Amino acid sequence: MHAVVAAAVDEAASRLDGIIRRTPLERNARLSDMTGSEVWLKREDQQVVRSYKLRGAYNFIVQIQDEVRGVGVVCASAGNHAQGVAWACNHLGLPGRIYVPRTTPRQKRERIRSLGGDAVEIMATGETYDRAHQAASAHAETTGAMLVPAFDAPATIAGQGTIAREIVEQLGEVPNRVIVPIGGGGLLAGIAAWSAEHTPETQLIGVEAAGAASMTAALRAGHPVALESVDTFVDGAAVQTAGSHTFPLIRDHVARVTTVDEGRVCSEMLAMYQHDGIIAEPAGALATASLGDSAAPEPGELTVCVVSGGNNDVSRYSEVLERSLIHEGLKHYFLVDFPQQPGALRRFLDDMLGPDDDITMFEYVKRNNRETGPALVGIQVGYRGGLDALLSRMVRSRCMVQRIEPEDPLFGFVQ
Repeated sequence: MHAVVAAAVDEAASRLDGIIRRTPLERNARLSDMTGSEVWLKREDQQVVRSYKLRGAYNFIVQIQDEVRGVGVVCASAGNHAQGVAWACNHLGLPGRIYVPRTTPRQKRERIRSLGGDAVEIMATGETYDRAHQAASAHAETTGAMLVPAFDAPATIAGQGTIAREIVEQLGEVPNRVIVPIGGGGLLAGIAAWSAEHTPETQLIGVEAAGAASMTAALRAGHPVALESVDTFVDGAAVQTAGSHTFPLIRDHVARVTTVDEGRVCSEMLAMYQHDGIIAEPAGALATASLGDSAAPEPGELTVCVVSGGNNDVSRYSEVLERSLIHEGLKHYFLVDFPQQPGALRRFLDDMLGPDDDITMFEYVKRNNRETGPALVGIQVGYRGGLDALLSRMVRSRCMVQRIEPEDPLFGFVQ
């Protein structure tokens, strides 16, 4: 038997009544027009803590509050679960300690402090969620504090699954498919547990960031396995090992798990902001980012995408834009070795750049040889096919030019 069944989700919904916000379910014109289908967004970015995580955190903590009133609770989180735990601790008058990775954006840390008030203490440790979880587990063992899992506990999963029930109630009909982002799998597992009994005809699709595809690895191996490395850019879904409780629910009830490149996520974040007026964090854009590629619906289908969170630090938008431009094929980097002749740089600019191209970065590699030494050059082309024309002009030039490909180790130094 699975760790969570539909009845547990329904019970969680009763506990959460009056606590959480019944978030909007909205038709999205941009995505509907793009796919030729009906696309609706479940706006968990408008939840009390700007993510769905409050559902699972509160459902877990409210059931054990009496037994932990003296010792408190502890959790590990990339930021959103922490905010749910912080809000619950403050609301229930419980002490809490929260471990976050050092990579957690400042905006999320400040929100944790604001939501938790004097009830919580924040500890930053490690570079990944899994490292923070190890520290939280150690604290629980030594102090007796209750560990509140971010995704891999039946009560947490059941709380997250209440989204599935809301979607059907708000739509007034059963959707053809529901697309859900995956970190450790708690959200999708909870939705799967409820849907398997109430709306088995709905196709469930999970979406992971390509650099943190722990559930994909688990499904391939037949059990949860630890990824060797994790790209933490999609911080709300950057989990090294999928959950042991979430895995079987997803394995048995989810039609497909797919991945989306981080650059594609960035392009979708920008589209959501510019066209839809939605401020989504990277994990919040995973589901809709998949519509243009790996999870494209059939014409006329009714699809619901879960926008899982909107806790995005505005200081990250420069990186979001950079990753998007690279993904779209609009921004490229080169090492250029100029001939040792006067005016070489001017000729390069005159001969290489097209009318819509622009230099976005220029830095001499050797600071003591600025006249004729090699330079690192970033160029943004005016349209997607502009790279081929740029490369052709470079071949005809008298400069030695080496393109820095995205898979080149040097690329990490220029992003």
